[in-house]
Amino acid sequence: MASTIKDDDEEIISGINITPFVDVSLVLLIIFMVTATYIVAQSIPVDLPEAATGEDVVTTLAVTITKDGNMYVDGVKSSDDKLASLIKKNQKDNDDVRVVIAADSKVVHGKVVHIIDLVRQLGVSKFAINIDAPQKEEK
Repeated sequence: MASTIKDDDEEIISGINITPFVDVSLVLLIIFMVTATYIVAQSIPVDLPEAATGEDVVTTLAVTITKDGNMYVDGVKSSDDKLASLIKKNQKDNDDVRVVIAADSKVVHGKVVHIIDLVRQLGVSKFAINIDAPQKEEK
């Protein structure tokens, strides 16, 4: 008769090995960190003017004017009519519509004034001009 010898030292492994879980978590963390830079970089490149004073503003609509005069609303190329319809649509959902205007420093002043005038005609009293903080020079 064949028999097996059972040692008393052999115990059933009942603990949970978390090493694979930690490995997978770290890989996912690295993937999210790498892809986050691509998600943030999908904005319209604009060379904003610098100003020493400024504050953070809660934005409902973001209007961007590029140096060639094209207007984008929330990243989508738009016109005055599309901007007006978006403002009216947002006013139905929210009485406190806020518009932030980011214009390239090379944009003609009249284009920015035109957008501000259009926004105010549509009843938006809370708007802001987007700026970059000045770069501090190292001595």
